[in-house]
Amino acid sequence: MTTTQAFGTGLFERHHETLDRAREAIRTRAYFSAYPESASGKVYGETAAAEGKTAFDARLGQPFALDQPATGETVAPERSPYGLALGVRYPVADVDALVASAAAAGERWGRIPVEERVGVALEALARINGRSFEMAHAVMHTTGQSFLMAFQAGGPHAQDRALEAVAYAYDEMSRVPERVIWEKPAKPEPLRIEKTYRVVPRGIDLTIGCSTFPTWNAYPGMFASFVTGNAVIVKPHPQAVLPLAITVEVLQGVLREGGYDPQVVTLAVDTPERPLAKVLAQRPEIALLDYTGSTAFGDWLEQHSSALVYTEKAGVNCVVIDSTDDLDGMARNLAMSLSLYSGQMCTTPQNLFVPKDGILAGGSRLPFDDVVGAVVKALDALLGDPARAAGVLGAIATDATLRRIDEENAKPGLVRKSAAVTNPEFPDARVRSPLVAVVDAADRERFEREAFGPIAFIIRTADTQESLRLATGEARKSGAITAIVHTTDAAVLEQAQRWAQDGKVNLAVNLTGPLLVNQSAAFSDFHVTGGNPAGNASLTDAAFVANRFRVIETRTPIA
Repeated sequence: MTTTQAFGTGLFERHHETLDRAREAIRTRAYFSAYPESASGKVYGETAAAEGKTAFDARLGQPFALDQPATGETVAPERSPYGLALGVRYPVADVDALVASAAAAGERWGRIPVEERVGVALEALARINGRSFEMAHAVMHTTGQSFLMAFQAGGPHAQDRALEAVAYAYDEMSRVPERVIWEKPAKPEPLRIEKTYRVVPRGIDLTIGCSTFPTWNAYPGMFASFVTGNAVIVKPHPQAVLPLAITVEVLQGVLREGGYDPQVVTLAVDTPERPLAKVLAQRPEIALLDYTGSTAFGDWLEQHSSALVYTEKAGVNCVVIDSTDDLDGMARNLAMSLSLYSGQMCTTPQNLFVPKDGILAGGSRLPFDDVVGAVVKALDALLGDPARAAGVLGAIATDATLRRIDEENAKPGLVRKSAAVTNPEFPDARVRSPLVAVVDAADRERFEREAFGPIAFIIRTADTQESLRLATGEARKSGAITAIVHTTDAAVLEQAQRWAQDGKVNLAVNLTGPLLVNQSAAFSDFHVTGGNPAGNASLTDAAFVANRFRVIETRTPIA
C-alpha cells in the first residue's frame, strides 16, 4: 500500500461514523447536524473566537497564495458592506493553464478509489469546521450578514450541506459493486462472465459562487463533484471571494498532505470589469457547472454551456393569507422573515396576498388595512431597537440592491419606507430596513418580478381563490423557492397544497413561532425543488449527485 492510499484510507476510517450518521439522516429525514451551530467557547474552545478573528485580520491587505497557475497579476475586488477595508489580493487565473492543470489533476484524481476521495473530503470539512470563526468574519465582511448568521450559515450549516452532498454521492456510487460473477443457466454449460464496474468522473466542474451565501450555496456542488472524482474550478463572485478562497486553501492542503495533486481544486478570481464566468463556462473541458445567482445569467448558462448545468436562480416567493388563529404570531413571524439579512435571501417572502375584504383572525373579520397594519407594526416592533435591528438586518451586499431600494421607496403605495439603520459597531455599514408597499392584483408588472432585497408587496386580491391563482401563476412563470399559506380552513389548505404541487414549490403552513420559512435544514429539507424556473436542481437529492459520474463496465467470459 502506498503512502497516498494509506492516507486516504485512514481518513475514511477516521470519519466513517460521521458519514454513516449522515447517510442515516438523509434516509430518515430526521434532525442531524455534524457541525455545531453554537458559536460558543464551550463547543469550539475558549480561544477559538479570538484565534479566528486574528486569522481573519492577518488576511487583510495581504496576498492570498494558492497552489495553481496564475498570470502574476493580483486583484482585490471585495468591499466590506460594513465599511472595513479588506484589501486581500488574489492571484488572477491564467485560464488556459488553469484548465489544463485541472484536467490533468482530475484525470489522476478520478482513478483514486471512492473511499479515499470521500476520506479527503471529510477531513477537509473537519478542518474547515475548525476554522468556523475565521470563516464567519470572512462571510460577514463580504456578504453583509451579521456575525451570528455568518458563523452559522457560512460555517456549520454550509458544512452540513457539503456533508449531505458527500453522503448522497457515496450512497449512489456504492450502489454499484466493483466485481460480480454473472451466471446464466444454459446447456450444455452455464454462461459465466466476470463483470467489473468502475465509477468514472464526467470531467471538470465549474462552480460559480454568489455574493450572498458563498459557502452555503457552493459547497453542495463542489463537494459532490469532488468525491465523484471530478476536478473543481471555483469561480467566486468578485464581492465574496475570501470564504471560497479559504475553502480551496484547506482542500489543497489536505490533498497536498496526502500526496494527491492539490490542483484538483483551484480558484478562478475575476473582477466585474474582466469577468471569467462566460469564458470558463464555454470551455469544452468543463463537463459540470454549478451556479447560484440571477435568473438572466442562469438562463444564459443553461442555453450556452455544453456542460451539465445545475442552477439555483431567482424566484418570487409568495404568502397567501386567508385566515389565522394567531394574528400577532403570524405578523411577528412574517416580520422576522422579511427582515432577516435585509431580505437578501433566496427564501425571503416577497408577495403577501390578502383578500380586499380582509381575513378571519381569531374568528372575527379583520379588515384589509388592519392586516397591513399588523405586519407594519410587527416590523416596527422588531426593528425598534437599533442594536437589535443591526443584528437582524446585517448590511446590504451590493450597490444594485441599494439602487433597487431607492427606486421602490419613490413609488406609490408605500406604507413602510426603507430607511437607513445605524450599526453601533460599524458606523459605515450599509444597513436598510424593509419597505412595504400595497398594490392591487392588477398591478402585476410591479410585483411579478423579483425585487431582491428588503422589499415586500402586500397585494389586494378579490378573494383567497384569486390569491392562490396568482401565487400558482408566479411559481410557474417566475419560479419560487418557498411558499407560505395561513389558513384555518381545511378546504383552503387542500387548495394551497395543490398550488404548491402545481407550482412545484415547497410549502410552509401557519408559521407563527420561531421556525422561519427562510430556514432550510440539511439532511431533512430539500432546498429548491428543481421543478420551476427558480432552479433546475435541488439541494440535495440523488439527482443532484448521480449524474456527476458514469459507470464503465468490462465483461470477460470465464472458461
